[in-house]
Amino acid sequence: MADFRAGERVRVRAVDPEGHTRVPRYVRGQVGRIVECQGRWALADECAAGIAEPRVEPVYTVAFAAGDLWGEGGHEVTVDLWESYIERVREDGA
Repeated sequence: MADFRAGERVRVRAVDPEGHTRVPRYVRGQVGRIVECQGRWALADECAAGIAEPRVEPVYTVAFAAGDLWGEGGHEVTVDLWESYIERVREDGA
């Protein structure tokens, strides 16, 4: 079951893991909005590491304001992210 709902604000974890990750650097630490859940998929990081039974997690489409990512642009950028890559944004913004 998905932990996040459409419209919910989330922050991408600012991680720099060893090995493969599907978290683009340009969204790490950024706040976005859940658009929808794309279902549950094997965690790509663990698949790339050769883990025989990788975790299966919900994958979310998350929208970011282009201006927040690059300082300009009036459009949104969407990125598909596994649940372990994101965390809730508290109402006070933290």
